[in-house]
Amino acid sequence: MQIWVDADACPNVIKEILYRAAERVGVPLILVANQPLRTPPSQYIRSIQVAAGFDVADNEIVRQLEPGDLVITADIPLAAEVLEKGGEAINPRGERYTRDTIRERLAMRDLMDELRGSGIQTGGPPALDKGDRQAFANQLDRLLARRP
Repeated sequence: MQIWVDADACPNVIKEILYRAAERVGVPLILVANQPLRTPPSQYIRSIQVAAGFDVADNEIVRQLEPGDLVITADIPLAAEVLEKGGEAINPRGERYTRDTIRERLAMRDLMDELRGSGIQTGGPPALDKGDRQAFANQLDRLLARRP
């Protein structure tokens, strides 16, 4: 198992949790972004810089993903592709995407895009709070404990 991070939009506090987890359990952690990233020195942590552009980082993650890998992303279409390839996906709030829930999440995303496109202000997600960080860390620990 490797952990892939859609790093352009991943909050720094979540990256810190991931850095500690990678060191603690010795799992490879790869951050993919279209900008240079500073990561702590570690044999388990690396970053990949891709060209700027729509979905370039997402496409790189999907291209390199192996079944059983874990992806950290708030991007619902990316999560759907990860699940399709046999990977696991969670968002920075610790919510796990599953085959049972991803269609509903895609439909809600499309509805919100349609509303925004018609000029309705939908607002964004609330700021990440301590409970979200704890939920993420707990979900990450559960998934790491299941790995072979």
